[in-house]
Amino acid sequence: LFFFFFPQVATVTEYGAFIKIPGCRKQGLVHKTHMSSCRVDKPSEIVDVGDKVWVKLIGKEMKDDKLKLSLSMKVVNQGTGKDLDPNNVSLDQDERKKRTFRDYTSQKITLEAVLNTVCKKCGCKGHFAKECFVQPGGTKYSLIPEEEEEEVTAAECERDKRSSVADGSSKKRKK
Repeated sequence: LFFFFFPQVATVTEYGAFIKIPGCRKQGLVHKTHMSSCRVDKPSEIVDVGDKVWVKLIGKEMKDDKLKLSLSMKVVNQGTGKDLDPNNVSLDQDERKKRTFRDYTSQKITLEAVLNTVCKKCGCKGHFAKECFVQPGGTKYSLIPEEEEEEVTAAECERDKRSSVADGSSKKRKK
């Protein structure tokens, strides 16, 4: 349910203005994001207590057995009271913008690239000497190889052992 009325500003806060609705004791909030199509930092620069403004009801919510009304000034021409968003397109876009925010803080960050170098200071792989954190005579740390690398390394070691055994037996036969 959307409708217009010409109420007065009851109070101005840092986050918006409370509007006194004529004919009832209710007040609605025009949040500072709904005061103008431009960014509003201080609602007191836009409206003062007692000002008459055109507003449009854009939402209502029951919270703690109280009806909370959300109002908008930016979708109404303040000179004529004409609806600038009759199909609520800009309101739907605003809602979609709010919903597209995703919280990525719980996701793990995995490093994909490892430097293919050996530190001259500590002898470990994956960093340069200028980035080395090892104290002289301290514990040396190295990167943990990936599972695939471990399997490939183990297979190479087995192949090397077999070839060395085969080389050794062929040398014995030659003698």
